[in-house]
Amino acid sequence: MIVSYLLSSGSLAAASLAQLVTFAILARALGPAEFGLFVQISAVTAIAVQICGLGASDCLLRRVAREPASYPDLLGHNLLLIGLTGAVLVLAGVATTASWIRMVSGSPIAISTVALLFLGNVVLVRLILLVETVFLGLGQVRSANRSVVGFAIARTATAALACIVFHTSSLAEWAAWQFCGHLLYALVGLMWLRPLGRPRFRIVREELRNGILFSSQFAVRAIRSNVDLFVIGLFMPIETVGSYGVARRIMDSSYLSIDAFNRLIYPRFARASRDGLHLALPAAKRALIAAIGLGVATFLILFVLAPELPRLFGREYRDLAFFVRCLSGTVVLIGGWAVAMDLLGASGRQGVRALILNSTNMVGSGLIAAATWIAAPIGTFVALYVIEASLVVSGWLVLLRLARRSGQDMGHDIDESGTSVAPSGNVLHDAAVDPVRRSLPAVEEAER
Repeated sequence: MIVSYLLSSGSLAAASLAQLVTFAILARALGPAEFGLFVQISAVTAIAVQICGLGASDCLLRRVAREPASYPDLLGHNLLLIGLTGAVLVLAGVATTASWIRMVSGSPIAISTVALLFLGNVVLVRLILLVETVFLGLGQVRSANRSVVGFAIARTATAALACIVFHTSSLAEWAAWQFCGHLLYALVGLMWLRPLGRPRFRIVREELRNGILFSSQFAVRAIRSNVDLFVIGLFMPIETVGSYGVARRIMDSSYLSIDAFNRLIYPRFARASRDGLHLALPAAKRALIAAIGLGVATFLILFVLAPELPRLFGREYRDLAFFVRCLSGTVVLIGGWAVAMDLLGASGRQGVRALILNSTNMVGSGLIAAATWIAAPIGTFVALYVIEASLVVSGWLVLLRLARRSGQDMGHDIDESGTSVAPSGNVLHDAAVDPVRRSLPAVEEAER
């Protein structure tokens, strides 16, 4: 597990470093105003990319990890949903975003620019992420790492070629460069999948509900994560939005330590919880300790290095160090709740997971908007910490309760430490006597 984590985190670290270099190149080339517009459009595409595909990647990762023979059906399921939802999202996004940017910035933006940004950052990015998901589901972690690092390097190379070699300095020019770079890499990724088998194009109807619940969690979280950018754009100069946007991008990249860990434990949780959620609880507790340790280390690194960041991104971003230091502590709380949510999702309990994430993030979106409007940016930071702490508490309380119920249904008790304990009496639960009855559908039905 340690070796796998080092390989996984190493690939994501390389990808994150390449991403930061890309942001630095763009921030310097576009300037605070143009980069501020790019940040606001990227905030909308960050929400749309979570809806694209309707969460079909979760069922591919979960079911292929258990049953590799289901890969052709689930690959076709993903490709169909990405194509259908992507078309709708691009049309709707172009219509709404162009009007929003015109209202906020006071200057019009070309429809073709917005369309290229949506096609590249929503449809093509979702296809590229699908390649990584396929390799993770099949247990080919090295190939998944290659996909992640390759995409980051391709983006950096595109930015360097566009901005340094060809002196791109406007958002319209960068939109065309980015679209071409994403398209080329998406084609390469699909070529990597060819030896694994041809897709069988059909909609797996029984996975639609779980997929929608899965995507809704990340879509609502993306709304909550970007609502501050929208509100700050209404009350502050576009240059400040650019500084805050760079800080947010740095924080997104800093989550790699948690992401590298989660992408390894999710398939393991799926296998461990197959015969009962309580069976995966000891592994989840060990994962929690590791995730919090990684979060603390990341927080300290960000806090110490924050004053040096304007040298990388440009002296025009004066508030960058302050923003990064204020946001850096959130990575610890994210590590705290991510493990609980991963176990709920890997065990097939997307409804419970969606209820926790969606309700907290919907309430949190309103809280962040109100706090930003009243006392930006300090109010924004306070609201962010309140929301992340609420997710930690609610996620683990629900997980422990479901694990206890799962253990009782299987004839086991869960002690105070969360460990499964066999019953002390002579009369055992029939599911403990007959392993054939310990099926996941039976346990889920009992929990319902």
